Amino acid sequence: MTKPSKARIRQSFERAAPTYDSAADIQRRICNHLADRLPAMPPVDRLLDAGCGTGFAQPLLQSRFPAAQAIALDLAPGMLQRVAVRCSRLAGDLEHLPLAAASIDLYWSSLAVQWCDLTRALAEARRVLRPGGCVALASLGPATFQELRHAFAGIDDYHHTLAFHTSEETRRLATDLGFAAVDVKKGTEIAHYADFRTLLKTVKAIGANQLGSGRRTSLMSRAAFSRAAAACETLRTPAGLPLTYDVIYLYASK
Repeated sequence: MTKPSKARIRQSFERAAPTYDSAADIQRRICNHLADRLPAMPPVDRLLDAGCGTGFAQPLLQSRFPAAQAIALDLAPGMLQRVAVRCSRLAGDLEHLPLAAASIDLYWSSLAVQWCDLTRALAEARRVLRPGGCVALASLGPATFQELRHAFAGIDDYHHTLAFHTSEETRRLATDLGFAAVDVKKGTEIAHYADFRTLLKTVKAIGANQLGSGRRTSLMSRAAFSRAAAACETLRTPAGLPLTYDVIYLYASK
């Protein structure tokens, strides 16, 4: 499963840093669900928020584990600059964590590992966890942004969404890497927008656009945009144009 280059991911989220919080309602909702479902855990002395973005999870984690040293890590320094809560900030790659082995009690990651090679990211999570440590992460599944695929089907040959692992694949990867007590849950979150242009603008504002290989690198013609918008209109609900987030929650221990 090919993922975009680290340079492109960093660039996309650097650009999105100023607009991310204004557009990240679904992301915050998923983060809260991930926290609500955290299982009972042994004492946490040190926790990692891997792919922290602007740091929304930090108050949730620090209120639950007030004695823990909190580390906020993100690939994009622009995101780290917007973390307002007191914590250690660290620029780094989830596939190559700049942390010692067996140094973390809780590995937390909400909507970040989908941009990574999942096997490498999970292997790194396990490497930095202490024995008995836990991983809690939310990622995206294959039905994510299915409305965009519908809108652009037959319009062009570009890839308008990334490929995502299924919940079954996620469970198998975690088990094969040696995680114990692997628990995978699924959820669906749907955002609604007044029109197609607003939907696309929001996707851009959170940094999730134009990342994969085979993406469009030129401007879309007005005619192509109109056809895509018309296709998306066929999915309209009373709440507006839907955009689906197919969410996978993984909890496991070392």
